[in-house]
Amino acid sequence: MRVGSEGRVEGEIVLQFHSKSIEEHEEAPLADDGRWGSLLAAWSDRREVRRGSGPGSSNACYVVSVGARRSALEAEAQLAEILGLVHAQGDEVVGHGTYERKRPDPRTYLGRGAAEAIAEGARACGADLLVVDAELSPSQLRNLEDMTGFSVSDREAVILNVFHRNAKTQQARIQVEIAHLEYLRPRIHGLGLDMDQQAGGVMSARGPGETASELLARRLDGRLAELRKAFSRLRRAGETQRKGRDGCHRIVLVGYTNAGKTSLMNALTEAELSARDAPFETLDTTSRALARHGGDVLISDTVGFIRRLPERLLASFQSTLAEIAEASLVVVVVDASDPELEMHTSTTEAQLVTLGVEETPRLYVYNKTDRLAAPLSQERMLALSGGRPFIALSSRSPEAVAELRSRLIAAARSRDRSARVFVPYGAAIFGEIYAQCRVSAEEAEDHGLSLTIEGEAHVVARIERACGELRR
Repeated sequence: MRVGSEGRVEGEIVLQFHSKSIEEHEEAPLADDGRWGSLLAAWSDRREVRRGSGPGSSNACYVVSVGARRSALEAEAQLAEILGLVHAQGDEVVGHGTYERKRPDPRTYLGRGAAEAIAEGARACGADLLVVDAELSPSQLRNLEDMTGFSVSDREAVILNVFHRNAKTQQARIQVEIAHLEYLRPRIHGLGLDMDQQAGGVMSARGPGETASELLARRLDGRLAELRKAFSRLRRAGETQRKGRDGCHRIVLVGYTNAGKTSLMNALTEAELSARDAPFETLDTTSRALARHGGDVLISDTVGFIRRLPERLLASFQSTLAEIAEASLVVVVVDASDPELEMHTSTTEAQLVTLGVEETPRLYVYNKTDRLAAPLSQERMLALSGGRPFIALSSRSPEAVAELRSRLIAAARSRDRSARVFVPYGAAIFGEIYAQCRVSAEEAEDHGLSLTIEGEAHVVARIERACGELRR
């Protein structure tokens, strides 16, 4: 089955946009070939249908920042953040405003009076899309669209779009696609689709048939099942890769999005990862050797956090974030020049608690100190880090980066122990020793080598036991 001309599916099903004039009728894609892109296009491109422009062009957005009991600084920072996210999803901001409300209106979140005033301001700016910096329920979103006459996008949709634009690897694309389709699933009715009944029953009598929304939902569920199976295979492969690094010390960089984690990763490892000044530029966990000699210390860059990160995204990226749970040291990177660095650190710590790594040793790195008019006080940095060790630097300073690298390697190896073992010539365990330990001394004997090895205590103990059994 596929969609033919004039919105007619080959066979018996006719799709219609009942809420639009005849001039605005469009084909309604069904993703029968298994692709999800047409479903998402049907959801997101309804804004192009309303304003009559072609798909793929950027939207003219009026952005509304919503909050309760915010200081002027908090309101300004939250507005700046949502504006940055809208720009990152490829849209243009033509106007914006802030709105304070103690409790959300159950029907429209904003309330009728505020919604009408915001719609008037958006029309005056020539906007065609309202962006509300809040998580709207499917019914609130539909009611707000009906009340204002605008297509509406909420905070979760914007973040999902940014993730979708930045997903580069197969694993990241699948994770984002799952989260995106889970977001779309309860909102399918907002497409305004319906269909004639399908032939069915005895002697081709008319049966109850399906609405277009029900058909789309069924196909979407099938696509989600396919994605989850594919992701399960990738997750198992990732677990196997991580097991292969059991003998390595693992350090992870975490922090608020755009804190400079990737720039610091590049400086520490001489990598060339993309480090654009944009939110969620990094979605995939990337690991590099930190120690130039030995290769036993790996450092990984991870996806950034953000306030009110949608739970479905956190759930979708659970396997990617598993790298954090298995690390022996968590490096919390903080943008020292951001006026909301207190909120950034508290958000990061809250996410780490959610991931179950609150007990893992931490090192705080206050980055971007070159942007500060005056340095942060030692007392403030100690308070922000919760009494944990910290260092302040700019990733552009080679001397500061070299000092941090030495400190990270020393911290990673602080629990190491050494041992002397004898290994018979030709023993298979040689590969494991050189892969998982540092060999500081070798001495040839008649039937094998005496090695002085250094590494994590449990790895060295395991190799000692294995070598002892070889001598029996």
